Amino acid sequence: MRLSFTKMHGLGNDFVVLDGINQRVALTPEQVRFIADRHMGIGCDQILLVEPPSQPDVDFRYRIFNADGGEVEHCGNGARCFVQFVREAGLTDKAEIRVETKNGIITPHQQVNGEVTVNMGAPRFDPQDIPFCREKIQPLYDLAVGGETISISALSMGNPHAVQAVGNVETAPVLQQGPLIECHVDFSARVNAGYMEIINRNEIKLRVWERGVGETLACGTGACAAVVAGIQRGLLEHAVSVHTHGGDLRIEWQGPGEPVMMTGPATTVFKGEIEL
Repeated sequence: MRLSFTKMHGLGNDFVVLDGINQRVALTPEQVRFIADRHMGIGCDQILLVEPPSQPDVDFRYRIFNADGGEVEHCGNGARCFVQFVREAGLTDKAEIRVETKNGIITPHQQVNGEVTVNMGAPRFDPQDIPFCREKIQPLYDLAVGGETISISALSMGNPHAVQAVGNVETAPVLQQGPLIECHVDFSARVNAGYMEIINRNEIKLRVWERGVGETLACGTGACAAVVAGIQRGLLEHAVSVHTHGGDLRIEWQGPGEPVMMTGPATTVFKGEIEL
């Protein structure tokens, strides 16, 4: 099977994007892992697959596969790249599109300056929705990890997140503790582990250990989850700049029941073909 692909990134969170409209794409987990491998394949954090919609009121279907071969629900940086891709490929000329994902409908919009704003939907806090093994919603939860107890905020942005505030994000134990949180027994679907350093009420630094990938240069849903957690705790205002190792995102959230809005860039790197 020979596939055409486009390599893209959103603030260094990188993707192989596949057009499943003009070519047949049916990947096994092994093939996903091969494509994502940075030595033997193309190399990426996630593979994004563009497909025809299965519903009459949307423009496309959008599927996301992590580097470990598993399909996941949501990817904020990927959503921005998705918009850039379908417009560059001539699959649509719309600035705002309705996209079907595993988690529901999203409506990303490309701005005049080229940045993309994505309505990420309303965060969910019920432990059953995350999923997280707790009986009731709390602003902070104790979690036993590696012989110590840490305090986390837990929520879903279409995918599960555990966010903790740290004094210095650069010295936070992301690489050591992140894998333990990801696979913690209390998160039955695993979880993304976020480390947030608050600079002021409108600005944070963030690192995220992503489930099935490892630490990435940026995580869109992780940025949304961190800002929501900070607002819920009364630490942040409703519009926040998020500084990641890959660059900056703008996150806005007006409160419970309201959607989280994420704005940032999407970049095309190169196009090519691969034989599977």
